[in-house]
Amino acid sequence: MIERLFDIAAKRALDEPGVTMLAAKENGQWRTYSCKETWETARKLCGGLLSLGIANQSLQPEAQEKIAVISPNRPEWIMTDLAVQMTGAVLTPIYPTISIAELVYVLNDAGVRILFLSNKEMYDRLKDSFKDIPTLQHVYSFDKIDGVAHWLDLVNKGLQPDETIIKQIAPATLATIIYTSGTTGNPKGVMLSHKNIVSNVLDCMCEFWFANKGERALSFLPLNHIFERMVSYVYINAGVSIYYAESMDTIGDNLKEVQPIVFTTVPRLLEKVYEKIYAKGLELTGIKRALFFWALGLGFKFDNVNKGSLWYRLQLAIANKLVFSKWREALGGKVKAIVTGSAACQVRLIRIFTSAHIVIMEGYGLTETSPVISVNKYDNEDRRFGTIGPVIQDVSVKIAEDGEILCKGPNVMMGYYKNPALTAEVIDWDGWFHTGDIGEWVEERFLKITDRKKEIFKTSGGKYVAPQVVENKMKESVFIEQMIVIGAGRKFVSALIVPAFANVRKWLTDHGFAAPESNKELINVHQVKELLEKQIEKYNPLFSHPEQVKKFTLLPDEWTIDGGELTPTLKLKRKVIEQKYSAEIEAIYADQVN
Repeated sequence: MIERLFDIAAKRALDEPGVTMLAAKENGQWRTYSCKETWETARKLCGGLLSLGIANQSLQPEAQEKIAVISPNRPEWIMTDLAVQMTGAVLTPIYPTISIAELVYVLNDAGVRILFLSNKEMYDRLKDSFKDIPTLQHVYSFDKIDGVAHWLDLVNKGLQPDETIIKQIAPATLATIIYTSGTTGNPKGVMLSHKNIVSNVLDCMCEFWFANKGERALSFLPLNHIFERMVSYVYINAGVSIYYAESMDTIGDNLKEVQPIVFTTVPRLLEKVYEKIYAKGLELTGIKRALFFWALGLGFKFDNVNKGSLWYRLQLAIANKLVFSKWREALGGKVKAIVTGSAACQVRLIRIFTSAHIVIMEGYGLTETSPVISVNKYDNEDRRFGTIGPVIQDVSVKIAEDGEILCKGPNVMMGYYKNPALTAEVIDWDGWFHTGDIGEWVEERFLKITDRKKEIFKTSGGKYVAPQVVENKMKESVFIEQMIVIGAGRKFVSALIVPAFANVRKWLTDHGFAAPESNKELINVHQVKELLEKQIEKYNPLFSHPEQVKKFTLLPDEWTIDGGELTPTLKLKRKVIEQKYSAEIEAIYADQVN
């Protein structure tokens, strides 16, 4: 019976010991780990960890040992997760790109004593901060590094878990603390029990009925995020082998090698996939170019409910054979579905990929809900474009009077670590978790998000504006890479825009204009400003007068995680961006003329 997270891997090892559970590139070749090898390695690692003196006399959150891992996705990550769970300790996963200041805060707040990290580059970047973490006693690396203990030193002790401890680990036991970076303030430690995550795994299994045993998934979203971690256990439970991409830069090659049937992503990465496809389409000439854009036109009209006339469906079938088949080949040739979350996905992208027989399963959830609350299912009748799908089984959702989405179920977190006051702010007396998202029902069963409660702002004229709605629509333009809508307390709405530089340069050269190599020079080209102004004018009529973008400024640099403008899940840090570009914003409003 599956009640604790490690029970999932234990069952797989028992049922299909010789089948591949995990795989990664090692020395240029795919190295596979069977279910038996994965499980036995995790058990030995557990024994090795216990030899360090982990003593969880009380399986209460404050008393449990805290162990951290900082690493890109790799088989050792999951093995460590399983091993830590079986010790009765708590895994605290940390993003590899974390800043030094944030790392010190998180490790001290959690009281981490043992740390696993990936490689020498990471060790060299972080090692000077270790002196600022008094509780830290042991550091282990997955790659061999001179002078650093290797994780296999623990495995090779050949010790086994303490079965007495394992029996004491209950479904309600804290399994992990995930620190959410958020868009402001210090990270919050979200406490998730075995029951929280296991319930989400089991309640999502029916959404993955299309995944057959022996098929493959490609993993590249950070395992530090509960989305990829929970889905990994869905894969393991479903008998799907997990192959880890070498890096974000090799995803295209790895897709062709692995030929997965499914992978998870965030909308920003899906947008980049489409942008690359579109850029290649622009390079075509003659009949091939005409066919490409004809197929795009058909795809953008696709609706999974109203499938169109017989003539339309016939044309789409031809487009699939001549054009979209190449898209599927680029993704490995076997992809059935792409699961996306973390932020709103452009509806036009969902239409185009679904028309190409690549089902986009857009879902919704938060770290605090382990994470899935709702998801558009693989089955056609349970998907609606523009929504985040039906609520999953065993989870309840209601819309509060002010429009906020409230959630209740076994997936709702235990609370924020060492912060009961903050917990009480988001989980009410009746157990409803307040998501902070504004939503509504479509057809009485599909959930739809309209904006973040805290991000909705009011202009000086007293009109409310939901910035995400405007941004998501305008980013459908192939010339707009990133965008933030401004206007709180101002007379009118404006925007900061990072152009899609490759597409803008292509447009300039196609129209006989010079295209400067420098982005700073490019954004000051008169024709570029006119081009972006036309894009804004195209979409503005879709919104009410107060929501329309009246002025904008172009920026030369893309917003990134390393630059501090994006969270690790690629959400905009609005306050950071507004502070960083305060001079540009003030220049927009220097002449307050509507």
